[in-house]
Amino acid sequence: MTERFEWTIGRYLLALLFLAGALQKAIDPAPAGALLGGFGLPEWLVLPALAFNALAAGLLIAGRFLKPLGRALATYCLFTSAFHFVPDDPWQMSILIKNWAVAGGCLILSASSGRWA
Repeated sequence: MTERFEWTIGRYLLALLFLAGALQKAIDPAPAGALLGGFGLPEWLVLPALAFNALAAGLLIAGRFLKPLGRALATYCLFTSAFHFVPDDPWQMSILIKNWAVAGGCLILSASSGRWA
C-alpha cells in the first residue's frame, strides 16, 4: 500500500468513529445526556457534541482543515475522557484509554496533515 492510501484509510477510520458517535447521540441521546447530567452539566450539551462529531467526520472524509481539526479532536477526546474516569469500572476505564489513544492519533494527524492535505 502506498502511504497516501494508508493516510486516506486512516482518516476514514477516524471519521467512522466520530460519525458513529454522532449517530449514537442522534438515535438515543439519553445515555450521553445522563452522563453529562451526572457531572452537573446540562443534558442539552449532547446536541453540540453531536454536531461537532458529525462535522468532524465530514471534514475528515473530505480531508479539509486537518491541522486545526486534529487539534480540536484531540482536545475533545482528552476532555471527554474525564467522563469515563471510573476506576471501579473496567469498561469505563477502557473507554478513557481509548479516548487518549484517539487523541494521540488526532495529534499525529494534526502534525503531519500538511504532507497530503
